[in-house]
Amino acid sequence: MSLASWFRWNEPPNRISQRNPTEMVVETLMMELSWQIKQAEKQQRERENEYRKLKTGVDYGWLVSYPKQSYDISPGERLQLEDMCTKIHPSYCGPVILRFRQVVTEYEPEAQEVSRLFRSVLQEAAEKIKEEEEAKKLARQWNTKNRTSLSLTTFKSRSRISPFISDIKTISEDVERGTQPTRRVWSMPEFRNTKDF
Repeated sequence: MSLASWFRWNEPPNRISQRNPTEMVVETLMMELSWQIKQAEKQQRERENEYRKLKTGVDYGWLVSYPKQSYDISPGERLQLEDMCTKIHPSYCGPVILRFRQVVTEYEPEAQEVSRLFRSVLQEAAEKIKEEEEAKKLARQWNTKNRTSLSLTTFKSRSRISPFISDIKTISEDVERGTQPTRRVWSMPEFRNTKDF
């Protein structure tokens, strides 16, 4: 018996995840929200410690033990936020996270305010996505209208090109006759109106 069969070296690598991209977006954004809530709580504790230290003049921070996470959003609000996250396209997940981090650093919110900021960023992103989809739709409509109108005008033209008509003058005919060529461009075909035929 060979050792290669015991080890899984010869098997093709499994894919990372078979999940739906929407589920991954929801999970990623909700993880970012929970991380930002933890960070906001940590900053809030640090501010309180600084205030106590300034007020009393003594640092008792080494004596205090903090709960891991004291604030959590309600289940109803969590479901609403998850529903809003499903409307975010996977390609917008990164920009939404960056915008959320930017807003959090600008406002330095308390833990209770983080979910409201997150909601506002999601609404802003959903509106932006909707505007871009409408712009693409209008551009598609405009392009299809232009194509149909150009194609109709091309097929409805009354002029015809007749390159092999016998009365087209060539340079060789003028040379044979010994006459001066007219000022006409000889490489251009003869254009005639359809009424002549």
